[in-house]
Amino acid sequence: MLAAMSSEPEHQIGVGTPDAFQRLWTPHRMAYIQGEGKPTGPGADDGCPFCSIPGKSDEDGLIIARGREVYAVLNLYPYNGGHLLVVPYRHVADYTGLTDAETAELAEVTKQAMTAVRTASGAHGFNIGMNQGSAAGAGIAPHLHQHVVPRWGGDANFMPVVGHTRVLPQLLADTRRMLADAWPA
Repeated sequence: MLAAMSSEPEHQIGVGTPDAFQRLWTPHRMAYIQGEGKPTGPGADDGCPFCSIPGKSDEDGLIIARGREVYAVLNLYPYNGGHLLVVPYRHVADYTGLTDAETAELAEVTKQAMTAVRTASGAHGFNIGMNQGSAAGAGIAPHLHQHVVPRWGGDANFMPVVGHTRVLPQLLADTRRMLADAWPA
């Protein structure tokens, strides 16, 4: 009966007073928010995506480059186009748990990532870092990973600041191909 008396679509009846805001619904993000697919134990058998990604093709895993100790992969939930992660193959949670070889290669691959992103997209700057532990914001705390986020002057426009929405102009597969082609030899 209520639907017959209202000009609003039935799925919006009773949701509040109409306002001037548009809504961009992103229900696919709920899986990330609720922790679906996050590891429950020490390795790939326990659902760690960073342990399982190296077993995939570069295209399927969105891997940009592979080293001996670490690999570079696109972030599935990027802050900006070209946002990638440098990840040790070994399942290790804390930076202090890395071997000297892993630490050195993580640093070298991070430098290579910056070079590739600058070459491919002309990034003006970068945010680089890692969140250690869930309390520090690590989405996948049991397997450390370093973020390399390209930035451009003026990239903090109204969409993320006011609209809490990221606008990414390129599909991940296309970004992976572009960065892999620009990766230093």
